[in-house]
Amino acid sequence: MSLEAVRPRLPAITSLRFFAAFHVALFHMNEMGAITGPHWFKSFAAIGYVGVSFFFVLSGFILVYTYAGRDINLRDFWQTRFARIYPAYLFSLLLSFPFFYYGALKMHVPFFAFSEQHFALASVLVLLLLQSWIPAAALSWNAVAWSLSVEAFFYVVFPFALTRYSKLSRTVLWGLIPACWLAGLAISGGYLLLRPAGMPYVSSSNWSGAVQFVKFFPVVRLPEFLMGMACGFLFLRSERNPKFALPLVGLGLLGVAATTVAARFVPYLVVHTAMSGPAFAAVVCGIALQPSWAAWLNNRALILFGNASYSFYLLHTMFVWPF
Repeated sequence: MSLEAVRPRLPAITSLRFFAAFHVALFHMNEMGAITGPHWFKSFAAIGYVGVSFFFVLSGFILVYTYAGRDINLRDFWQTRFARIYPAYLFSLLLSFPFFYYGALKMHVPFFAFSEQHFALASVLVLLLLQSWIPAAALSWNAVAWSLSVEAFFYVVFPFALTRYSKLSRTVLWGLIPACWLAGLAISGGYLLLRPAGMPYVSSSNWSGAVQFVKFFPVVRLPEFLMGMACGFLFLRSERNPKFALPLVGLGLLGVAATTVAARFVPYLVVHTAMSGPAFAAVVCGIALQPSWAAWLNNRALILFGNASYSFYLLHTMFVWPF
């Protein structure tokens, strides 16, 4: 089938978005001490931040699936992307502003240090989706919105990357997947070797500028998106036989389980940035093959939750923090 052919929707992929957003919410609940239950579940919740990596990989895959083989008008593409993400984004900012204002100007804690010192600048950066370009400001206002700042950068890059990717052979595309993975790991690994913050251990409560750079700077997270794009093109150029779905999803879930276990021993930054990318790519590609055993993901309720996952992701911290 040519890339130009009309492509069916992938409702099961929409359902996956809900599970990724819920995993992020579990992480924040765990950080607030609201998670109880067996050790394996708490360990799984503790790495919920990797759900953002899933979204970055998925974004590259879905944009390729949607736009490959089509002529893209840059203005129309960016307007469409803006209309898709900004209204809910702005609504989340309006709802979270009282907490942001109080936290930045009244609480005097490290989490709000940049916003306390540069309140107006932080506010403008967030409104313009630029907060992640100044990593110290990335968590300003609505903390989870940093990923939308990164995603906005991906939208700028995508039309140009799409043209380049469309000319690549399958062999090169296959090579890009491990190359992107290694590039992401090299950045976090480089930090651990250089230790610019002078700290032997880095956790999710570390607010140093160097750590924030590795976690939030858009160019650092670009390999995850580019990996997703490579998977999207390979998917479109493949036979798309559902028999490959089980090994792909199985390997992907095994990778996520391995990450959960390894997080006790592997440095936090390595787990946070890019480590799970190939596992998520395998799951996405496997489910996109629409095997019959995954038909439960086409359930209307799950699809509804998947469509609502973006808003849930943007708003969930306002319900988690009270715990």
